[in-house]
Amino acid sequence: MNPRFSLDRVPSWIPASGHALRHAGIHFDAVRIRGMLGEEVAYRLMEFTDFQAGPIVRELAGERNLYFLLPPQTAAAHQWPAGTRALSRSGRSLAFVGVPALDGLTWPLDWRSRPTDEVPFVEPDLLREMVEHAVR
Repeated sequence: MNPRFSLDRVPSWIPASGHALRHAGIHFDAVRIRGMLGEEVAYRLMEFTDFQAGPIVRELAGERNLYFLLPPQTAAAHQWPAGTRALSRSGRSLAFVGVPALDGLTWPLDWRSRPTDEVPFVEPDLLREMVEHAVR
């Protein structure tokens, strides 16, 4: 494995096997983008970052949402368009995101882009820019 794309230490919020629900706003915020719009945004983001986009979780069943994991307490700083939703910690509601293990059976979730030591989160401003381009 290319060390540029690996983790020296697996973050505590990534389960050792299978998948687990994690409370958004604690270890990360998330932006949920539905279906094909999410895939388009992920593709643009990965292409722009030379495949070092940061963590993106993909649902393989149901609505096939993609979850772009941002640093904690950053998602609410932006206005997100229709088809997207910021998930963070707030007094009004709780949001949970399914997080797959790095290896093994994780269905119905997988990594569209994994976190790395160099890029532990998706950059919020860049994600917002990619979303704006995709919805035009």
